[in-house]
Amino acid sequence: MAACSEQDGGASAAGEAADLAGHAAEAGYLIGYRQGERVREEFGTSIDGEALAAGLADGLAGAPTRVVESQGQAALEAILAERRAAAGAAGVEFLARNAEREDVEVLPSGLQYEVLVAAEGATPNADSLVTTHYEGRLIDDTVFDSSIARGSPASFRLNQVIAGWTEALQLMSPGAKWRLFIPSELAYGERGAGQLIGPHATLVFDVE
Repeated sequence: MAACSEQDGGASAAGEAADLAGHAAEAGYLIGYRQGERVREEFGTSIDGEALAAGLADGLAGAPTRVVESQGQAALEAILAERRAAAGAAGVEFLARNAEREDVEVLPSGLQYEVLVAAEGATPNADSLVTTHYEGRLIDDTVFDSSIARGSPASFRLNQVIAGWTEALQLMSPGAKWRLFIPSELAYGERGAGQLIGPHATLVFDVE
């Protein structure tokens, strides 16, 4: 089955050829574009772009489905399972390589950290309210959240965040800046979070 990436030329040409004048056309294109973004974020290049367009057209036309519902659903679940497994394996491989770096400390939980700016002083406990600046990334360097970009630090209690943060920040003193490498089981695990953090995603945070 051809992947979306292999259909880019045809899909782009179709988009250029379409008449997008008028409210109905503009709104229709935007709906289709947003659906395409959502599919790409969830399934990557595992979906056949031409089949996706055909399904959308049939649905809009009220035509009968050309795929048995149960078979299509099974195919979706198989693709998602493959992507979850791949994400988990990529995270394990990343952490194994990262653990070999001299500046990286590995805790018994599997949490890894690198001290970027050292500091001394009292450390918080799990019930403490802390204020931090941070940037969160996936292992491919995609930024999914950043208080730095927002220009406003975040305050929260350490028992109300992901386990990797709860553990790491109890080791940090005010003024410190660390880079955290958090295994998925200490982050969002198999459920993921939002559109960017998929299941079994290993996360990287710069925290100060």
